[in-house]
Amino acid sequence: MDGQRGTVRDYLTAAVCCAAAVLLDQVTKHLAVVHLKLQEEIVLIPGVFELRYLENRGAAFGLFQNRQMFFAAAAVIIFVLIGFFYGKIPGGRRFLPMRICAVLICAGAVGNLIDRIRFQYVVDFFYFSLIDFPIFNVADCYAVAACFLFGYLILFFYKEEELEWFALFKSK
Repeated sequence: MDGQRGTVRDYLTAAVCCAAAVLLDQVTKHLAVVHLKLQEEIVLIPGVFELRYLENRGAAFGLFQNRQMFFAAAAVIIFVLIGFFYGKIPGGRRFLPMRICAVLICAGAVGNLIDRIRFQYVVDFFYFSLIDFPIFNVADCYAVAACFLFGYLILFFYKEEELEWFALFKSK
C-alpha cells in the first residue's frame, strides 16, 4: 500500500470537493423551486424523462414519511463514519476512486440534510417516466452512483489484501 493515510491535506481536499458537490446540489434544488414549484412538469424526452417538482418528506421511494429527526441523525452518522473510514484509505492514485466514493456519499447526505433542516422535506425533481422511477435529486445521484462504484471497486477492482484497511477489527 502506498502513500500516507488521512493527512490534513487529504481531508481539506475532500472537504472542498464535498462543499462544491453540495453547492451544485443546492443550486439545482433552488432552480427546481424557482422554475418547477407550482408549475407543470417539463418534459425533456417525451415518455422517458422529465423535470417534476416534489417535496419528499420521506426517504427513497417515499418510505418513512415525516421522520426528519431520524434522517438527520442518520446523515450525521453517515458523515462521521465516512470521515473515519476516509482517514483509513491508503494514499496514492489507486485508491482515488474510493476517496471519490466517500466524498460523494458525504455530499449526498449533507445535501439532503440541508433540505431537511431548512424545509422539513427534500426537494426532488428528476423523474424517469419510462419506468415510473421515484422522483430524485442531485444528492441522491451522488449517493447512488457512489454506492454502485463502491460495490464495483470492492467486488472487482481491489484485491482482498488491498482492503485490509477497511476492517475495523483485524483477526490475529
